[in-house]
Amino acid sequence: MSYCIKCGTQVHDVDVYCAHCGTKQGTGTTPPPPHSEFLSGVDARTASLCCYLPVIGWVACIVVLAAARFRNDRDVRFNAFQGLYLFVVWLIVDWVVSPMFGFIPSHTLPVAKILKLGVVFTWIFMLVKMAQNQAFRLPILGELAERSVDEQKF
Repeated sequence: MSYCIKCGTQVHDVDVYCAHCGTKQGTGTTPPPPHSEFLSGVDARTASLCCYLPVIGWVACIVVLAAARFRNDRDVRFNAFQGLYLFVVWLIVDWVVSPMFGFIPSHTLPVAKILKLGVVFTWIFMLVKMAQNQAFRLPILGELAERSVDEQKF
Protein backbone atom coordinates (compact mmCIF):
# COMPACT_ATOMS: atom_id res chain seq x y z
CA MET A 1 0.00 0.00 0.00
CA SER A 2 1.06 3.55 -0.72
CA TYR A 3 -0.12 6.88 0.55
CA CYS A 4 -1.34 9.95 -1.28
CA ILE A 5 1.39 12.50 -1.88
CA LYS A 6 -0.91 15.36 -0.84
CA CYS A 7 -3.34 14.21 1.87
CA GLY A 8 -1.72 11.00 3.16
CA THR A 9 -4.75 8.76 2.53
CA GLN A 10 -3.96 5.15 1.61
CA VAL A 11 -4.05 4.51 -2.14
CA HIS A 12 -3.43 1.32 -4.09
CA ASP A 13 -0.18 1.01 -6.01
CA VAL A 14 -2.11 0.97 -9.31
CA ASP A 15 -4.17 4.10 -8.54
CA VAL A 16 -3.35 7.09 -10.73
CA TYR A 17 -5.46 9.53 -8.67
CA CYS A 18 -6.26 9.69 -4.95
CA ALA A 19 -9.88 8.73 -4.28
CA HIS A 20 -10.03 11.20 -1.37
CA CYS A 21 -8.55 14.43 -2.75
CA GLY A 22 -8.13 13.68 -6.46
CA THR A 23 -4.43 14.48 -6.62
CA LYS A 24 -2.48 12.69 -9.35
CA GLN A 25 -0.11 10.22 -7.80
CA GLY A 26 3.54 10.08 -8.81
CA THR A 27 5.52 6.97 -9.53
CA GLY A 28 7.87 5.27 -7.11
CA THR A 29 7.61 5.14 -3.36
CA THR A 30 5.52 7.57 -1.43
CA PRO A 31 6.21 8.89 2.04
CA PRO A 32 4.31 7.60 5.06
CA PRO A 33 1.14 9.46 6.00
CA PRO A 34 1.77 12.85 7.59
CA HIS A 35 -0.46 12.00 10.56
CA SER A 36 1.55 9.00 11.77
CA GLU A 37 2.52 9.41 15.41
CA PHE A 38 5.95 8.74 16.84
CA LEU A 39 4.49 6.71 19.74
CA SER A 40 2.70 4.24 17.48
CA GLY A 41 5.09 1.43 18.44
CA VAL A 42 4.83 2.00 22.20
CA ASP A 43 2.38 -0.22 24.06
CA ALA A 44 0.33 0.89 27.06
CA ARG A 45 2.41 -1.03 29.60
CA THR A 46 5.68 0.53 28.43
CA ALA A 47 4.17 4.02 28.44
CA SER A 48 2.88 3.52 31.99
CA LEU A 49 6.23 2.12 33.10
CA CYS A 50 8.12 5.15 31.75
CA CYS A 51 5.91 7.48 33.79
CA TYR A 52 7.46 6.16 37.01
CA LEU A 53 11.13 6.52 36.14
CA PRO A 54 12.75 8.30 39.10
CA VAL A 55 13.37 12.03 38.60
CA ILE A 56 12.99 11.95 34.76
CA GLY A 57 9.61 10.22 34.49
CA TRP A 58 7.81 13.56 34.38
CA VAL A 59 8.98 13.96 30.78
CA ALA A 60 7.33 10.68 29.82
CA CYS A 61 4.19 11.73 31.70
CA ILE A 62 3.87 14.92 29.69
CA VAL A 63 4.57 13.13 26.40
CA VAL A 64 1.96 10.46 27.19
CA LEU A 65 -0.65 13.05 28.20
CA ALA A 66 -0.02 15.07 25.03
CA ALA A 67 0.01 12.07 22.67
CA ALA A 68 -3.05 11.30 20.61
CA ARG A 69 -2.16 7.61 20.83
CA PHE A 70 -3.13 7.42 24.51
CA ARG A 71 -5.89 10.02 24.48
CA ASN A 72 -8.61 7.40 25.09
CA ASP A 73 -6.58 4.99 27.23
CA ARG A 74 -7.81 5.71 30.74
CA ASP A 75 -5.26 3.48 32.51
CA VAL A 76 -2.23 4.99 30.81
CA ARG A 77 -3.48 8.52 31.44
CA PHE A 78 -4.12 7.63 35.09
CA ASN A 79 -0.53 6.39 35.45
CA ALA A 80 0.79 9.51 33.70
CA PHE A 81 -1.08 11.80 36.08
CA GLN A 82 -0.09 9.74 39.12
CA GLY A 83 3.56 9.76 38.01
CA LEU A 84 3.39 13.51 37.46
CA TYR A 85 1.93 14.09 40.91
CA LEU A 86 4.62 11.88 42.43
CA PHE A 87 7.23 14.09 40.79
CA VAL A 88 5.50 17.15 42.29
CA VAL A 89 5.88 15.52 45.72
CA TRP A 90 9.58 15.08 44.97
CA LEU A 91 9.85 18.78 44.10
CA ILE A 92 8.05 19.82 47.28
CA VAL A 93 10.38 17.70 49.39
CA ASP A 94 13.47 18.90 47.51
CA TRP A 95 12.62 22.61 47.26
CA VAL A 96 10.51 23.24 50.36
CA VAL A 97 11.15 20.62 53.04
CA SER A 98 14.92 20.31 52.54
CA PRO A 99 15.62 24.03 52.99
CA MET A 100 13.29 24.17 56.01
CA PHE A 101 15.20 21.41 57.77
CA GLY A 102 18.60 22.48 56.43
CA PHE A 103 19.33 24.78 59.35
CA ILE A 104 18.74 22.07 61.99
CA PRO A 105 21.97 20.46 63.25
CA SER A 106 22.86 17.19 61.54
CA HIS A 107 22.71 15.07 64.71
CA THR A 108 18.92 15.30 64.68
CA LEU A 109 16.60 13.19 62.54
CA PRO A 110 17.23 13.87 58.80
CA VAL A 111 13.57 14.44 57.83
CA ALA A 112 14.23 15.64 54.27
CA LYS A 113 16.48 12.69 53.46
CA ILE A 114 13.93 10.23 54.82
CA LEU A 115 11.16 11.84 52.76
CA LYS A 116 13.31 11.77 49.60
CA LEU A 117 14.09 8.13 50.23
CA GLY A 118 10.37 7.48 50.63
CA VAL A 119 9.59 9.09 47.26
CA VAL A 120 12.37 7.10 45.55
CA PHE A 121 11.04 3.92 47.16
CA THR A 122 7.55 4.78 45.87
CA TRP A 123 8.91 5.25 42.34
CA ILE A 124 10.64 1.87 42.51
CA PHE A 125 7.53 0.24 43.95
CA MET A 126 5.41 1.63 41.12
CA LEU A 127 7.98 0.49 38.53
CA VAL A 128 7.70 -3.05 39.91
CA LYS A 129 3.90 -2.88 39.87
CA MET A 130 3.85 -1.64 36.27
CA ALA A 131 6.42 -4.25 35.22
CA GLN A 132 4.11 -6.93 36.65
CA ASN A 133 1.19 -5.28 34.83
CA GLN A 134 -0.64 -4.60 38.11
CA ALA A 135 -2.66 -1.45 38.63
CA PHE A 136 -1.95 0.32 41.90
CA ARG A 137 -3.49 3.49 43.22
CA LEU A 138 -1.38 5.52 45.65
CA PRO A 139 -3.38 6.84 48.62
CA ILE A 140 -3.66 10.58 47.95
CA LEU A 141 -2.00 10.88 44.56
CA GLY A 142 -4.23 8.17 43.10
CA GLU A 143 -7.34 10.14 43.99
CA LEU A 144 -5.90 13.27 42.38
CA ALA A 145 -4.97 11.31 39.26
CA GLU A 146 -8.44 9.77 39.10
CA ARG A 147 -10.04 13.22 39.28
CA SER A 148 -7.70 14.55 36.59
CA VAL A 149 -8.61 11.70 34.22
CA ASP A 150 -12.32 12.17 34.93
CA GLU A 151 -12.18 15.90 34.22
CA GLN A 152 -10.81 15.42 30.71
CA LYS A 153 -13.41 15.25 27.99
CA PHE A 154 -12.29 14.47 24.47
